[in-house]
Amino acid sequence: MFPLRDVSMRVQGIRLQGHDEMAVKLLCWELEQHLKSSSGASVVAIDNKIEQAMDLVKSHLMYAVREEVEVLKEQIKELIERNSQLEQENTLLKTLASPEQMAQFQAQVQTGSPPAPQTAAPSGPPSAAGLAQPASHSAGPSA
Repeated sequence: MFPLRDVSMRVQGIRLQGHDEMAVKLLCWELEQHLKSSSGASVVAIDNKIEQAMDLVKSHLMYAVREEVEVLKEQIKELIERNSQLEQENTLLKTLASPEQMAQFQAQVQTGSPPAPQTAAPSGPPSAAGLAQPASHSAGPSA
């Protein structure tokens, strides 16, 4: 009886839903009832039931793994697309930034300090500073 309870506990740790969960629970319950009522004569039947339960668990695990792989593939695809968009945006921003803005940005990157929008306005023409600030705000949350 102990191995069956151990299998039953392991099955409970697997995320099964709806009909599948009920099927596994019913199979485990049938195994427990069979073990309680049987003598040593039906070992083969018990082995078959255990094998069925293990096959059911294996098939559900394989299904769950395949499902998770598909989700991860989709996430990777979306991240690659997002990375490409951000690289294009970065290239555009670099071409639009003035040399002073690029120098200030490089200094901030090296020191690790956050961007200071108030100090950016006096360092370049007002139109250039105004152009760079909205772009940097739009790039921040999207990253």
